[in-house]
Amino acid sequence: MTSVAVSPKFQVVIPKDVRKQLNIQPGQRVDMRVEGFHIVLQPEIPMSALRGMCPGMATNVPNDPEGPTWPGGCDPLPEPFWVPLSERS
Repeated sequence: MTSVAVSPKFQVVIPKDVRKQLNIQPGQRVDMRVEGFHIVLQPEIPMSALRGMCPGMATNVPNDPEGPTWPGGCDPLPEPFWVPLSERS
């Protein structure tokens, strides 16, 4: 276990052996959270690293159609039950 000191500005240097194990690069962002009485640092993964994580997944799925002609799409909302019949359009 490696111990580190907290600077007067509350900065902490991540030891070299920990940086190598987590493959942390200069300028990389890390998530920090508290679990019990422990501080957990977890490197953030860029979105580009997720490319190809689901091979074979269909990526050419068309969007749902939109508009008033689509059944169930943009139907007008029913009148609320608390509006008196005389005031309904």
